[in-house]
Amino acid sequence: MALTSNDIARIASLAKLQLAPDESERMLSQINGFFDLVERMRAVDTAGVEPLAHPVAAIEDITLRLREDVVSEPDNRTANQKSAPAVEAGLFLVPKVIE
Repeated sequence: MALTSNDIARIASLAKLQLAPDESERMLSQINGFFDLVERMRAVDTAGVEPLAHPVAAIEDITLRLREDVVSEPDNRTANQKSAPAVEAGLFLVPKVIE
C-alpha cells in the first residue's frame, strides 16, 4: 500500500497542516517507508511462535519482579471532596457540557 502525493495533501489538509513541497515529498517518502516496513513484518511466518511476556525472555530466562498488591495510602476521599461544589455517593458532580 503506497501513498501518493495527493494522499499526503489530503492528510495534511485534514490535520490542518501546511506543508511545503519539499516537506510533502519527505513525508511521502517516510510514510511509504513505514508502510514497506510493516509489509515486510507481516510477511514473516509467525505460526507456532509463542508470544513473549517480555522481549528479554527470548534470550534469557527472566522472572518478573512484581510487588504485592496492597493498599499503601489511606482513603482521603472525604477530605479531597470537601472543596467540591457538588458530590453524590462519593462522586464529583459536574455540569452537563455535551447535549
